[in-house]
Amino acid sequence: MTNEAFLIMNIVGLLAFAVVGSLKAIREGLDLFGITVLGTMTALGGGITRDLLVNHIPTALKSVVDMSVALIGVWLAIVIYKIFKKDISNRFFILIPDAIGLAAFTTTGAIIAYNADVSFFGIILLATLTGIGGGVISDILLGKVPSVLRDDFYASCAIIGSISFYITILSTNSLNTAAVICSLIVLMVRILAILYKWNLPKFN
Repeated sequence: MTNEAFLIMNIVGLLAFAVVGSLKAIREGLDLFGITVLGTMTALGGGITRDLLVNHIPTALKSVVDMSVALIGVWLAIVIYKIFKKDISNRFFILIPDAIGLAAFTTTGAIIAYNADVSFFGIILLATLTGIGGGVISDILLGKVPSVLRDDFYASCAIIGSISFYITILSTNSLNTAAVICSLIVLMVRILAILYKWNLPKFN
């Protein structure tokens, strides 16, 4: 995977996550500041938490690009809401970029975890946290049970992808190959989950 392709995937993911978080805030009746906080935290929260866990200054605090793209996503969400007058978070033109973002963020988390020399479980945890952490934080800020814990095959995609990353790097000893495999698997599994409405079983 080229650096340019991965950069594009990350930008798409930041935009999509910021849009989803902002639309969630609009639906809950938050003001402009609340919309901005929720949108940017949905886009950046997972990466910030991951970096803190590996004792790094968060990339989002060092890069002008990440915060700028997240803020553009907030603005875009407001424009989208003004046009459609309703929450369109479940439309395919939002879900597919979101899936691309999940793939990019999961892969980034897996690479950083691997370079931090954590265990197999550490790679899974940090990769998944990078992919879903922002959404979890935004739900907690709204006083809700995070949606990834109850009604969507979302975090599972990141877990499957991070496991594939670990297996690939053990087999090939190539970080680039592992990154490509991880990204493709997360993206494909998430798209299949969207198309076929996959959910994990519940027990009542």
